[in-house]
Amino acid sequence: MSNRSRNLPRRSCLSVPGSNERFLEKAPTVGADMTFLDLEDSVAPQEKEGARAKVVEAIRKQPWDDRVLCVRVNAWDTRWTYGDVIEVVSGAGERLDEIMLPKVQSAAEVVALDLLLRQVEANCGLPEGHIGIEAQIETTRGLIAVEEICAASERLETIIFGPADFAASMEMPVLTGGVEIPEYPGDHFHYVFSKILMAGRANGLQVIDGPYLKIRDTEGLRRFALRTRTLGYDGKWALNPDQVAILNEVYSPTQEQFDRAWDILDAYRTATEDEGKGAVMFGDEMIDEASRKMATKFVSRGERAGLSRSNS
Repeated sequence: MSNRSRNLPRRSCLSVPGSNERFLEKAPTVGADMTFLDLEDSVAPQEKEGARAKVVEAIRKQPWDDRVLCVRVNAWDTRWTYGDVIEVVSGAGERLDEIMLPKVQSAAEVVALDLLLRQVEANCGLPEGHIGIEAQIETTRGLIAVEEICAASERLETIIFGPADFAASMEMPVLTGGVEIPEYPGDHFHYVFSKILMAGRANGLQVIDGPYLKIRDTEGLRRFALRTRTLGYDGKWALNPDQVAILNEVYSPTQEQFDRAWDILDAYRTATEDEGKGAVMFGDEMIDEASRKMATKFVSRGERAGLSRSNS
């Protein structure tokens, strides 16, 4: 796993077409937590091999600050995967944090990428395990195997839901993926979100939602992102700078929530260590060990988002 990037925030994950030099130049100026340079769906087949060199140059020459920097390669069922990995990882140098593998359908596909990365790292002078892996669940087979996929490699840092390809795999009668379906009496992806989240958390991974494709519908994006934020997701893909700002807000605790979590931890520590109690009243509610666990997660998420306790 990449020691640098594994625990960095990923509230907003900006997608940048690897064949578009103008977008590659602009990407570092957008305040996303994570940026991935894409060699897959946003790049035309005839441009894919040429895009590798553009991506490598952007990684080496652009000022990327401390964000997570990733490249999405093509899936194993194409002819480009091994070339993507070898050329990009060999050329990019130490600044590249991760490789994203799309349309993962089995644990074996993650293991194969892990083994290839080990050889490439050895041959280009990178420390073993320097490059992390992000895996996308975009098919019914991938969802069925998601528990095994999430446990397949120590390099894995995140698991990601890809709504558009998944909708196609399910043969849903929709033409736009990753948006609400008003006709459905509920959340048509709730089971999928929960299954991926549980598999990711059981293996210590960050869990990311895919894109909201109506890029001018900012209120729809906010409303849709709140669903996975409420479940416990760490972030969501962004397709433009306006989406980045909204996602950074949605997937961050408020200052009030962050401070309250710290207050709960202080009260519980006093109760258990100084007073010998396992539970104590905090305002109008009882707090105990379960409360401590919830507050600890809130503090961790807030610190990843750059918050500091206001009354400390």
